Amino acid sequence: MAAGGGIQIPVRLPLLLTHEGVLLPGSTVRLSLDSPRNMQLVSRRLLKGTSLKSTIIGVIPNTRDPERDPDGLPPLHQIGTAGIAVQVVGSNWPKPHYTLLITGLCRFRVLSLLKERPFVLAEVEQLDKLEQYTSSSSSSEDGELGELSQKFYQAAVQLLGMLDTSVPVVAKFRRLLDSLPRETLPDVVASMIRTSNQEKLQVLDAVGLEERFRTALPLLTRQIEGLKLLQKSRKLSPDQEKRFNLDEDEEEEGDDTAALERKIHEANMSEAALRVCLKELKRLKKMPQSMPEFALTRNYLDLMVELPWNKSTKDRLDIGAARTQLDNDHYAMDKLKRRVLEYLAVRQLKSSLKGPILCFVGPPGVGKTSVGRSIARTLGREFHRIALGGVCDQSDIRGHRRTYVGSMPGRIINGLKTVGVRNPVFLLDEVDKLGKSLQGDPAAALLEVLDPEQNHSFTDHYLNVAFDLSQVLFIATANTTATIPPALLDRMEVLQVPGYTQEEKVEIAHRHLIPNQLEQHGLTPQQLLIPQDSTKDIISRYTREAGVRSLERKFGAICRAVAVRVAEGQKPSETSPPQEDKAAPPEMPIVVDHVALKDILGPPLFEMEVSERLTLPGVALGLAWTPLGGEIMFVEASRTEGEGQLTLTGQLGDVMKESAHLAISWLRANAKTYRLTNRVGGSDPLDGTDIHLHFPAGAVTKDGPSAGVTIVTCLASLFSGQLVSSDVAMTGEITLRGLVLPVGGIKDKVLAAHRAGVKRVILPKRNEKDLEELPANVRADLDFVLTGNLDEVLNASFDGGFPGTSGRRADPQLSSKL
Repeated sequence: MAAGGGIQIPVRLPLLLTHEGVLLPGSTVRLSLDSPRNMQLVSRRLLKGTSLKSTIIGVIPNTRDPERDPDGLPPLHQIGTAGIAVQVVGSNWPKPHYTLLITGLCRFRVLSLLKERPFVLAEVEQLDKLEQYTSSSSSSEDGELGELSQKFYQAAVQLLGMLDTSVPVVAKFRRLLDSLPRETLPDVVASMIRTSNQEKLQVLDAVGLEERFRTALPLLTRQIEGLKLLQKSRKLSPDQEKRFNLDEDEEEEGDDTAALERKIHEANMSEAALRVCLKELKRLKKMPQSMPEFALTRNYLDLMVELPWNKSTKDRLDIGAARTQLDNDHYAMDKLKRRVLEYLAVRQLKSSLKGPILCFVGPPGVGKTSVGRSIARTLGREFHRIALGGVCDQSDIRGHRRTYVGSMPGRIINGLKTVGVRNPVFLLDEVDKLGKSLQGDPAAALLEVLDPEQNHSFTDHYLNVAFDLSQVLFIATANTTATIPPALLDRMEVLQVPGYTQEEKVEIAHRHLIPNQLEQHGLTPQQLLIPQDSTKDIISRYTREAGVRSLERKFGAICRAVAVRVAEGQKPSETSPPQEDKAAPPEMPIVVDHVALKDILGPPLFEMEVSERLTLPGVALGLAWTPLGGEIMFVEASRTEGEGQLTLTGQLGDVMKESAHLAISWLRANAKTYRLTNRVGGSDPLDGTDIHLHFPAGAVTKDGPSAGVTIVTCLASLFSGQLVSSDVAMTGEITLRGLVLPVGGIKDKVLAAHRAGVKRVILPKRNEKDLEELPANVRADLDFVLTGNLDEVLNASFDGGFPGTSGRRADPQLSSKL
């Protein structure tokens, strides 16, 4: 603080560059800021400052259009106004910006720039000295300056006499005229009367008082003459008095709308969109800024200008380079890679190809989202991810109509605005987890987006004009197609992404997961070595999943444990006394073997329990599909004396209950053929016997049409007293006549059997085509028995066959057919 109660501005002053207007000392203006430098100044200086001096900034009028030179610093005007920020308001709509209320204090001259980023900081010299505003005006009454001061004051009084003092603005002008020293009047009056930015700039540049009076006096005289002409034509109405200009809003608005009109014509939008924009612009020009609809219309036009109507990136059409990059980014996933290369090849032959709509369906953790990002990088396109999990409002997709308060475009149009091109890669993540509510069905709103025959004219409710989405490459991801509406599923090309085999997981671990975890934990391969045998142990004994997320977390746990050892060895404690039994620094690299795995990860979570649980009659091993991948499923049965009742436990769905009743009916009908008897030797297995059928893990809901074969085998083992082979797993649905029907999810089920150590898998004969998708090493490790009826199933499920069957076993060697 300076003597006399005034404010002395700092020598080093942050500068605010504004093209909206000119701030003069003694006036207050409201400025809207959205340029990066100005926003950094507000966030780092004004919002964090606590002292009075931290809120003083320099305002420099920027005469150059910032959009023509967004990165470089334009030549600065040498004279500026130091101001104090009275109010700071922030907003994120339609884009992040701040609004400042600034009161001008005094002029300054820029001596030198100290830095340009993150905001401009300059060394300045204060021009309007403190004494100039605090001294009495009597010292300036003599000479030419005194005459100019008196003349200016009389003209100001004359202007007030022509206006109605009941108007609040005029009353404020009257109070300022009486209370301020006359030396400050040129700046205050010039900021209040109707003047252009250029004229205010001339007043700002007038450093000397005499020059300032000479510059401002013609402006005041012109205002008086204009009012005289208006009063001659007709009496001034109160409404017109209120419109007496205290800034040049209309001129600025005219310049702003002209720039907006130029952008509209340069946006290369469609003819229909151009007509709508020009119509809205015409309404905007006639609309006062005080109307709420003014901001809505302006936001709408800004969005229309920013949308990429005709901007696109050029695809990289090098098939060989694309194949190499996809192989480097992801191991396996041959079907997905082949589909991307097909799209590239067709795009190379025909440039006008519409973007396909692909849907990757598979369990979590197999890389569906990351392969979408890799596809965008391969094509050289922009990538944008839209998370649809839990979305239950159709307005998230199609936008809100502009008649609503807080309306905004949908996620599709917002995504296009974000990427800035019309041919990006859009990843619609978790499309199977869309919700439905009173606000509509977002899955139905996606029908037009994901229809290749319709999305060339997608209409967002906010835009209300058609936008072409045909060049966008849409990729949807889902865990299952069961919850996707059929109409939406019909519009997408479904590509199944099954789980990984153990060999694929080992390759993925050593190519991607382990190097990534080493980097994240600050380790190097010279410090930590995980052999392939240890990786196989982690995969088989500590994780049981289709993807690799849990596997990566296990590697993270190992890296953290090793990081402790490495850190202790590098930074021994210097203050602690030496101890003879203190452990020596570990030898590098630290090799993680099965002993280290048990110390770090604890006892194994999973064991090969198949052979241990198939030691009694009445137990069979089935295969099930879940959205998380394939799983093995035990079926257990027991019987007691009773009245022939069937009890089912294990939280089963209606389909599995029906399969159990089917199995019981078929076995009772064929009891004589297979020599199945009850406890007293009767021909009906259920006579005098109660059957209890149990599916373990009762907390997990189970349902689906693939347990019929397993239930028949389990009950046949119970009734006959024979053990099911300990290395057999099976899947398939049955009919009342004993036929075996095909089921889905064969690859996931077979991979689950392979992980569990099963050697023989019984499948429906009509699922033979699904075996072609299996990796060669899995086909080599397993024997597949293809069955068409339950006679063949029972014959293949028991060592040495089953009594009463035809005796022929299906050929398990199918390698020649694949």
